[in-house]
Amino acid sequence: MPEHATTVDRAPATSPGETRTVLEEAARILGEDRVLRPRDEADESRLLGPNTSLFRSRRVAAVLRPATAEQVAEIVGLFSRTPDSGSLHTVSTGRNWGLGSREPAQDGATVLDLGGLDRVRDLDLDAGWAVIEPGVTQGGLSRLLEGTPRITNVTVSAASTSVLGNALDRGVGLRGQRTEDLAGLEVILPGGERVRVGWWPAPGRTAPLYPHGLGPSALPLFVQSNLGVVTAAVVRLPPRPEAVRVTRLTFHHADLAAVTDTVRRWVAQGLTRGVPRIYDPAAARSYGGDGNACMAHLPVDGTPASVEALTSVLTDEAHRCGLFTGVSSTEGTDPGHPLHEITGLVERAYAGDPDLADRLFEDKMGVPAHEVDSAAGFLFFLPLLPFAGDAVARADGLLREVAEETGVRLSATLHLLGPDLIDCVVAMKFAHETEAAERAHRALDRLYAAYAAAGFTPYRLDVDHAGERDALAPDPAAVALTRRLKALLDPNDAIAPGRYR
Repeated sequence: MPEHATTVDRAPATSPGETRTVLEEAARILGEDRVLRPRDEADESRLLGPNTSLFRSRRVAAVLRPATAEQVAEIVGLFSRTPDSGSLHTVSTGRNWGLGSREPAQDGATVLDLGGLDRVRDLDLDAGWAVIEPGVTQGGLSRLLEGTPRITNVTVSAASTSVLGNALDRGVGLRGQRTEDLAGLEVILPGGERVRVGWWPAPGRTAPLYPHGLGPSALPLFVQSNLGVVTAAVVRLPPRPEAVRVTRLTFHHADLAAVTDTVRRWVAQGLTRGVPRIYDPAAARSYGGDGNACMAHLPVDGTPASVEALTSVLTDEAHRCGLFTGVSSTEGTDPGHPLHEITGLVERAYAGDPDLADRLFEDKMGVPAHEVDSAAGFLFFLPLLPFAGDAVARADGLLREVAEETGVRLSATLHLLGPDLIDCVVAMKFAHETEAAERAHRALDRLYAAYAAAGFTPYRLDVDHAGERDALAPDPAAVALTRRLKALLDPNDAIAPGRYR
């Protein structure tokens, strides 16, 4: 399938002979069956297979599939030897859908596929943490925690997506920002040295989980970072709620600003838990909307009595304000309600149990998870907004302008991350063919420009917009500081050149 052609940064020139030597040594470490090489020059752009966004397929030197963190350290050491050794682009399960899937930012990289590192190394249900590797999926971790007093912070994506990969790119779960779940990281630095930053378990250690430690904390340096390769993490496991209820509200699109301000008051006053969500009419379709009205999901959890009380307060407030065309909190408990199954899946996700059958995910994408890259057309744009009605209305207006200008179907979901911040998830679905992809990519470019001009900057970047960090940074000196750290730690540019550079 042809992809959308773009102009992107090219990797610095390296010595093909030196890269071949490094790959031969890597094959001796991993075994030839764990090294995928292109058959010829044309195959370099086909090695990773298709990607759902139809980004230009980058030329790849090889794909390496280590089985242990020790092998990762050896591989990183090889690629760090000289500037001509080549560079590594790391993926976990490779399901970074809408932002690049498995694609590097630049041509010429060797892909380090960590999907084979899939162990839960350690687990403490009393203290509330697990040590997981990059290949551990949210479905796998939730199955391990089934019937225990702890849960994992799941997203609405497929069960087969990586917990750690998503957290390291600042993904958002239904319990909050997944970056906040990270308590410790095991990192392979350029050269192959292993360091553990943040909090890490040790035999006989009684210190409570506290990621900040003493002195400067190095943990945040390795989030959205090309300073090292993360091979494991300590992730927090929230307590399992005794009860969960989701109040469903519908309202006219014209009332979006007023509803936003009203819901902000409820969030600020603690009437909801987790991450409430507001959907525009297109996004609401996946949750039983009719395509004309907006919708909100307001979760409450806790003891059965507290859930009953807070739900009653929320529904009373919603009826009293007069903004909503529908107010309901019984879909999940009423088997006869037409939205019972959908609401049940939503409530279970808020309770830490992902939809292992991917029913909602497949309904939204139109294909199963294993076919997304080959059969679906999909892009993400992920800006942050102030939690204020006028800001949300402004962002919504820009979205409608771009949709009308390009003819691309756009949908928006607002994740309410506390009383002051909104993560706006803009999804673009398109036919998996060249003309539709070109329109969608034009829409994506327009969204980047229009939202930046309005002061709404993204918190995650796709592979074609990796260079936007300079233009969007509030302080160029801060970007320069991270580049000095990169030059110090990785002088030969061995890890992910071009990605969040």
